[in-house]
Parts: sequence; structure tokens; C-alpha cells
Amino acid sequence: MFQMIRNFINGLAFGVSLIIPGVSGGTLAIILGFYDQIIEVVNHFTKDVRRYIKFLLPFVMGIAVGIVAFASLIQFLLEYYSFPAMMFFIGLIAGIIPNMYRQAKKNTGGGSHKLIDLTLVVVPIGLLVLTAQLNDGMATINPAEAVMDLSLMLFIFIIGVIAAASLLIPGLSGSFVLLIAGIYSLATYSVSSIRLLLTDITNMELILSIVSVLGPLGLGVIIGILLMARLIERLLKRRTRAVFFVITGLMIGSVYALAVDPILLQSGVSVPVAIAGLVSCVVGVVISYKMGKKGMSR
Repeated sequence: MFQMIRNFINGLAFGVSLIIPGVSGGTLAIILGFYDQIIEVVNHFTKDVRRYIKFLLPFVMGIAVGIVAFASLIQFLLEYYSFPAMMFFIGLIAGIIPNMYRQAKKNTGGGSHKLIDLTLVVVPIGLLVLTAQLNDGMATINPAEAVMDLSLMLFIFIIGVIAAASLLIPGLSGSFVLLIAGIYSLATYSVSSIRLLLTDITNMELILSIVSVLGPLGLGVIIGILLMARLIERLLKRRTRAVFFVITGLMIGSVYALAVDPILLQSGVSVPVAIAGLVSCVVGVVISYKMGKKGMSR
């Protein structure tokens, strides 16, 4: 029973991370110590269905509750307290970087040439810096445009596959991919609409609106996870050192991406808010550093 509750809480935290732009679900999984378990379950589910279902059921339920229950709260925090909220997320990512770097240094898989190691860190940083610049001024798709539009549904499906891949790669954020593609607001609007649907389940217009977005997005996420999990498992076995250096670079790049995101300053910054932001950043660093150190030692 305790393990089921723990899996539910892990799923809850993972679900919340999926709706926060820039925060990586893979990074959070490492911090909380269940990253390897996710990869194992996805790749080897048929080998021990009963044992893996005991993990998946509470975990998936936690994800669903986290997304639906906290979508409005996250939107509220980002609208009215964006600076301290985003600084806390930045702290969570920054705090895991030293542990990830040490993990990379102690592994020998994939060679240990210093120039190669440096390149593996710098290239992902450069890609995320470039991506963050491209994100500036990206258009957002109107929810009214998404209802049963087949070309748009195909686009959402493809973005879902890409976002799913980023969910399993620590340092990359699935919600950030949605933001870059211009469908983040569309996705969060559809999730928030589920509450409205529960009060009027006969509203066909709302049902079509939700299904047109979450249907292809969810299918894309499932396929993306199935494809990416096996690749990640192989890379972790054969190129462990290289993978951890790449992840380190992705995390550093994610800190930059969050720091320059317009969301950071959208609710304004005063002296008290700046102090609160610095404090929340330090708290985030301490939490992720300690939990990450514990999670990687398992």
C-alpha cells in the first residue's frame, strides 16, 4: 500500500511537471528516483505485466490528477506570481546539474576524451539557447481553430511525439516543446475544459474541442514514449558517459531558456517580489540537489 501511495505521489509530481514550461519531467524523475523504473516498465512491460501494472496504475492516476487538478493553479501562479514561481523551477533544474555532472564523470562508457565531453555539453546548450530565441513571439493557435481540423490534428500528433521524446530526456521539457510549437495554450485550455465537461457531459461542442486536441496529442505522446524509451535504454547501457554529459548540457540550457522566457517577468517584479524569487530559487536548488543526490545513489 505504501508503495502504491508513493507511486501515485510520484505520478502527481510528474503530471505537474508536464504543464510547467521549461521544467523537465525526466529531470524530476531523476530527482525523485523513479527514472530507471519508468524506462524499465515501458520497455519490458510484457515480461512481468502484474508487477508493472502495480506501478503503472497509481502512477498514471497521479499524472492525470496532477495535470487536471493543478493546471489552473499553475496558470494562476504564472499569471500573478510568475517571478518567484519560475525562479523556483529554475532552482529545481540548477540544483540537479552538479549531481548529473558527477554522474557523467564517474562513468566510462562512450570514451572519456575531454574535448568530446565538452562538445557533448556545449552543443545541447547552444541548441536550447537557439530554441529559446525562436520561442520569442511565437504565435498561439486559437482553440476554435482546432475542432476536427485534420491537418491541425496531424500537426498536434507530430508535436505530441516530439514532446513525449522530451519527457523521457532529462533536461528537456515537453511543455516547452508545446510552447515552441504554439499549442501550449491550446493544450492547457483543453485540459482545463475537462472540468467544464464534467458539469455538462452532453456538451458535444466541448467534447469535440477537447478530443480534437487531447486525442492526437495523447496518441502522439504514447507512441513517442514507446519509441524513445528503448533508444534511451540502449544509449544508457552503451554510451552512459556521453548521455549524462548531453543531459548536463540540456539542463544548463534549460536554465537559460527559463531565465529568458517572457513568462518570468509577466506579473511584474518589485523589491519584495525579487527577494521572494531569490529565496524560492535557493529553496529549489537545495531541494533538487539533496533529492537528486539521494535519487542517483539508488
